Amino acid sequence: MASRKRLEPRIFFPWERRGGLLSLLLMRRRTRSVVLAGMGVALVVWIALAERQRTRVRETQATLRDVRAAVDAYLAEHDGGCPPDIALTGAFGPPSVEPVDAWGRPLRFRCPGWRPDVAYDLSSDGPDGIPGGLDRIE
Repeated sequence: MASRKRLEPRIFFPWERRGGLLSLLLMRRRTRSVVLAGMGVALVVWIALAERQRTRVRETQATLRDVRAAVDAYLAEHDGGCPPDIALTGAFGPPSVEPVDAWGRPLRFRCPGWRPDVAYDLSSDGPDGIPGGLDRIE
C-alpha cells in the first residue's frame, strides 16, 4: 500500500470560501432570487424618481414660458412699464397659469433685470428651493 500524505484539518469561515460573503449570499437559490428581485425594485424606483424630477422641471419651464408671455404682453400694453407684482400680469396670459413652480413655490420676478440688456428676470428656485442655487430654472 502506498502511503498517503496526511493533510492537516483546516477550518474555513463561511466568507473564506468561493469568493467571499456575497457569493455565500448568492449561493442559495432562494436568497439569490430575493436579492435580484430587490435590486430590480430598487432600479425601478430610482428611474421613477428621476423621471418625476425631470417632469417637474419641464412643467416649471412651461409655466415660465406662459408667465413670460404674459409679462411681455403687459410690458407692450404699458409702454415698457414694469408691473408692480407678477400676479397683475395674469390678465394678459392664459387664465389657468399661476406664477408658481412645480414645487409650489412662487416664481422670482425682478423688473428691471440685473443685466442692462434684459427688461426683467424671471426664474424658479428649482428643486432645492435655494434662491440663486445651482439648480434654478430660468
